[in-house]
Amino acid sequence: MMTASNTAPLSAISLGVPVVDSHSHVIADDPVRYPLAPMGGKQSDWSKERPVNGIGMVQAMKDAGVSKSILVQASTCYGHDNSYTLDCVKANTSQFVGVYSVDTLQADAVAQVKRWKDAGLSGMRVFIAGHTAAADHSVRLDDPRGFPVWEYISENQIAMCVQLRADGLPQLETLLKQFPKAKVLLDHFARPVLEEGAPYAQAASLFALAKYPNLNFKFTTHNVRESKEGKSTQEAFSKAVVNAFGANRIAWGSNFPASAGGLTKHLQEALEATASLTLEEQRWIYSGTAHALYPDLNKS
Repeated sequence: MMTASNTAPLSAISLGVPVVDSHSHVIADDPVRYPLAPMGGKQSDWSKERPVNGIGMVQAMKDAGVSKSILVQASTCYGHDNSYTLDCVKANTSQFVGVYSVDTLQADAVAQVKRWKDAGLSGMRVFIAGHTAAADHSVRLDDPRGFPVWEYISENQIAMCVQLRADGLPQLETLLKQFPKAKVLLDHFARPVLEEGAPYAQAASLFALAKYPNLNFKFTTHNVRESKEGKSTQEAFSKAVVNAFGANRIAWGSNFPASAGGLTKHLQEALEATASLTLEEQRWIYSGTAHALYPDLNKS
């Protein structure tokens, strides 16, 4: 990748690389064929208020200038039934890659991972700290019953997305130590508290994980918007995470349509938030890191 000045482009085209959205969700408009089964028993508000199906996602990507999108299982809508995500990927293999969800604590968890992988999905997600699942504090990421799955994804180099908050980072660290070959991708940087500004002391537990080279991060619309609250600035946060982790471990994700606003707006906001980074760093964040984590993006 080329090195450039700190003058950043503010359009997908001028990045000079195919933009990849590492975190989007699709919701079917056929509840009979794809019945709801949300984790925790409560469907997320966003999936009711502003659902986007596979066709709508393609149009949104075209409008925004996004080349490919990684469809992440909508756990607060379909739980561990990844059928709609899979069907969207099968219908558009040139633009979609899919991430499935499995209950890692079940006895057949490894078999389920193999099932969805063999069916055509490319990555996995563990969802334990979202808005509708956060109430169940008995579920732990580092539960030993889930270790066979972690062993399998490590051996097969399947990217594992982890959704949790700061209080769950010690559990994540346990797994990073035990499975150093696992490709781990932390959703939303675990939503760090940023309002006190740099050097982000309240996010110390997040930055302390920089020593684990197998840990990668999603820079999403949550982070884009939260990094300009209080004393924080977007420039300070983007530089802090790039300096700590390296741009080659950070992938942009829109969180569309879960985060309010259109995909074009999400990308523009992110480009503005990372405008102080070099072109090389931006190319990693908007394309290179995702391609490294999901080799299936290179197949078409």
